Amino acid sequence: MEIDADAVGDVIKRLRRAEGQIRGVIAMLESGRDCADVVTQLAAVSRALDRAGFKIIAAGLRQCVTAQESGEEQAIDVAQLEKLFLSLA
Repeated sequence: MEIDADAVGDVIKRLRRAEGQIRGVIAMLESGRDCADVVTQLAAVSRALDRAGFKIIAAGLRQCVTAQESGEEQAIDVAQLEKLFLSLA
């Protein structure tokens, strides 16, 4: 399944933001910051990565619906999308 260009751009932005957050967490650990602050930031990174994954799945769902409405063959079936979705849960 290929992802449309708009979704790819959005996912890349989300991943770059998460990358920056991870660098921040590493810096926090290296400087001896409070564990509660570190865990809070790790939770934020985790949510950002989940959102990127869900965005990819949403793009796949849109493609399936569009293909089905126009009578085209679907690039990915619903069972595969469900499996991907559940892997993020």
